[in-house]
Amino acid sequence: MRNAIHRLRSAKNTDRQTTIRLSALHKPPDETNSPMRTEGKLTQWNDDRGFGFVTPTAGGPPVFIHISEFPRDGDRPAIGERLSFETGFSKDGKPRAVNVRCPDRAPVRRAPREPRRERGRPGVFRRLLPLVLVIVIGAYGYKAFIRYGGAFWPAPETFNPAYSPAPTTSPAAPARFSCDGRTHCSQM
Repeated sequence: MRNAIHRLRSAKNTDRQTTIRLSALHKPPDETNSPMRTEGKLTQWNDDRGFGFVTPTAGGPPVFIHISEFPRDGDRPAIGERLSFETGFSKDGKPRAVNVRCPDRAPVRRAPREPRRERGRPGVFRRLLPLVLVIVIGAYGYKAFIRYGGAFWPAPETFNPAYSPAPTTSPAAPARFSCDGRTHCSQM
């Protein structure tokens, strides 16, 4: 294996194939194979921090497990609970339990969803709503026009001198304004 790494590094070929082969050599052995499920029991659990350790039934060191890997069924993990998990690796290369299943728990049943209505033609209500709105606004406008029609457009009156009253106002006195040449506020 050491010779294979040396040959890959010394080769001046930097194509994608070389990079893939080199990275496959540095992966932990279980990660290159397809994931295999392991049975175990939860032996330690810190509920405040949401993590613990599961000991495989077949033997071996305890494996780290995080709350985010458990099924979201509302039940909290309990010490001694039987678990089925796949072994993955954290960023620093340590083994951790992923894709955890709890075989002793009842399976989560989701409520069936109602099928969505197809977005074909709009319903009768959606087609009639704009028409009803136009009719209501038009009726309101017509009522306002009838009620206040004279205030908006005064009716033309015919002039009849016999019935017109005599003007009762006296002519206004002529204004006595003159300009004395002041143009600035400070001159006022």
